[in-house]
Amino acid sequence: MLDLRDRLTGCLLGGALGDALAGPFENGPLGQKFVQPADLWLSDDTQLTLATCEALIASGGKVEPVTIAAAFARWYGERRVRGVGASTMKALRELELGGHWALVGAAGERSAGNGAAMRAAPLAFLLAPDDPVRGEADRRVLRDVSRITHHHEEAVAGALFLVRAVRHAAAGRPLAELPATLADLSPDCVARDRLRAIRDKPMTMQAFAERFGASGWAADSVPLAILAAAADEEFVETIARVVECGGDTDTVASMCGQILGASSGVAGLPALLLERLEAATEIRAVAAELAAILSG
Repeated sequence: MLDLRDRLTGCLLGGALGDALAGPFENGPLGQKFVQPADLWLSDDTQLTLATCEALIASGGKVEPVTIAAAFARWYGERRVRGVGASTMKALRELELGGHWALVGAAGERSAGNGAAMRAAPLAFLLAPDDPVRGEADRRVLRDVSRITHHHEEAVAGALFLVRAVRHAAAGRPLAELPATLADLSPDCVARDRLRAIRDKPMTMQAFAERFGASGWAADSVPLAILAAAADEEFVETIARVVECGGDTDTVASMCGQILGASSGVAGLPALLLERLEAATEIRAVAAELAAILSG
C-alpha cells in the first residue's frame, strides 16, 4: 500500500519528468516523433509547482493565495523560472513590483491557458473540491489560487479537473475510469465537454489532437493529459504519445506525469531517468517535507 509521501513524491517527480522529456518538442506539429532528450531540464511547469509546494510548507499546509503569490514573485525575482507563458509572465512581473495577488492575473480570451492547471497538482493533497462539507469552500480557494495568474473561468476549470484527476489517482482508483468519473462533474465548461466526448466515444490521443487540438488552452491540454493518463501505459511510452500530438507538449506531459506518479508512486517511474533529472534531489526533499506536514 502506497503512503502519502510516496504518492506525493511520485506526483512531483512524474510531473517533472514529463516536463523534461517533452519540453524540447513544445509547439511541434501533430505527428512529430519522440527521441529521448540528452538533457532533462525543467520548465516553468515544474518550477511554479515547486514554488507552490514551498508556499504550502511555509504556511504549515494551509492553501493561502497570498503566500503562493509571494513564492511566485520570489522565484521570479531570483530568476528560477524559465519558459513562462504570456499570462503568467504578466502576473509574475506585476507581483515582483508589489501588485496584489488578486489583481495581477490576466483576463480576457487570452487568459484561458493552462498556467493555473500546470501547477495545481500539489493542491490535490490538501483540497477536497467535491467533498459534501468542505467542497464549496475548497473550490473557492482553488479558484483564488488559479486567479493569481489566470482570471478566465476555463483556466480555473482546468485546474479544478486536474486536481480531481490527481486525487482520483492518489486514492488508488483505476486510471481508466478517469474520463467517465470526471465527465459529469461541474462546472459546465469546454473541458468537461471534451471529457464527455472521450467518455462517449473512446479515442486515441492523436485522434483527440486531430479533433480538438493540443494547444496551451486549458480546455484542450487538461482533457488530453487526463486521456493520456487513463491509458495507464508505460511512462516513457505515454510521454512519447503525448509528444506525437504536438502543441503544448511539456505542459500536457507534465500534467499527465503528475497523475501517473500519484497513481504509481516513485516505483512506477523510470529510475534511470530520474537519476538524470534536473533538481530530482530537491524535488524529493520538498515532497518529504510537505508530506510530513500533511501527515502531522
